[in-house]
Amino acid sequence: MEFEVWSLNFIILLMRVLMISKACVVGAYQRKLEEMAAHEDVELTVIVPPEWRDERGALKLERSYTKGYRLVVEPMALNGNFHLHFYPRLAKRFAEVQPDIAHIDEEPYNLATWHALRLARKHSARALFFSWQNLNRRYPFPFNAIESRVLRRADYAICGNHDSEKVWRAKGYRGPIAVIPQFGVDENLYSHPLSPSPFGRGERGEGFTIAYAGRFVPEKGADILIRAVAGLDNHARLVLVGSGPRREALIQLANDCGMGSRLSVRAWMPSTEFPNFLHSIDALVLPSITQPNWKEQFGRVLVEAMACGVPVVGSTCGEIPNVIGDAGLIVPEGNAPALADALRQLQSSDSLRADLRAKGRERMLALFTQKRVADETVKVYRNMMAR
Repeated sequence: MEFEVWSLNFIILLMRVLMISKACVVGAYQRKLEEMAAHEDVELTVIVPPEWRDERGALKLERSYTKGYRLVVEPMALNGNFHLHFYPRLAKRFAEVQPDIAHIDEEPYNLATWHALRLARKHSARALFFSWQNLNRRYPFPFNAIESRVLRRADYAICGNHDSEKVWRAKGYRGPIAVIPQFGVDENLYSHPLSPSPFGRGERGEGFTIAYAGRFVPEKGADILIRAVAGLDNHARLVLVGSGPRREALIQLANDCGMGSRLSVRAWMPSTEFPNFLHSIDALVLPSITQPNWKEQFGRVLVEAMACGVPVVGSTCGEIPNVIGDAGLIVPEGNAPALADALRQLQSSDSLRADLRAKGRERMLALFTQKRVADETVKVYRNMMAR
């Protein structure tokens, strides 16, 4: 008797994933989605609003990286309200996709998270939430009830920083947690320049160009940076990129410090244009200051600068030291003289700048690429299915 033997080397278990993410309106962030969808066992659908409104205004959906997955635009109720926004037609999408996993890219105390988790349970899908929250806060009703419900019912959590993991353990979450940044950096878009110049990044005669990019609010410490740069020689100039309620106050402070034309202020630019700006500067600073109700959750702009071969300087606030590691300079938060000393070191030392350019790019490639973040996230999905 002859027997026919079939050899099965592997079986691919297809995971239908439904991600709900207002953050993915940003075109550069969508590169992670393509990397996730490149895994043979992932069938990915991503729900985004047509725009997200915050202090910068209306951030319109950018369609930059959309291959390999479905990007579905859904209207959002209460757009701009961080805690209360939700997607009224989300039930229809759950019924259509029938996901195995619902990736809820929202904090556990938000209405959108509770709503999506409820639908996930209705459709027998496993569910995870994402959190940046690195302070143990108490919320009033109904947000404390939402939070409690989500912590009891979620199958998995992804935290963007190490303090966030501690917060949710302290609040009673007993499920598995992975510490993974929400998004990485596209190493091709944020590329290392082939031949960076010592000053002016293109030898345009602009001197030593220092930049800050972010919100113009007290906790971001731009005033500390202005005071520090004001203490440097006239070859040092400062560029502030962003918007916020303290814009005019920061300009006035620079004038009071005698900076004059050494300061320029620029509005936000599309995410895909930001690398070109980074290639035009010599150092990037994130001088954040801890507040009673806030500390730095990550500092993505640091990783973007490191990817582009820009030396970075950060304060000791929150997650900043963990992001920078040994690939930049770290100064005590709120200390303008210490920050000025660090910038003076960078300005005066070709070898230090070259060393930090190389270390920054190396650290970004090892820890913070979109592919690495995507791969780690897909590992979480597989663990959820195995559980």
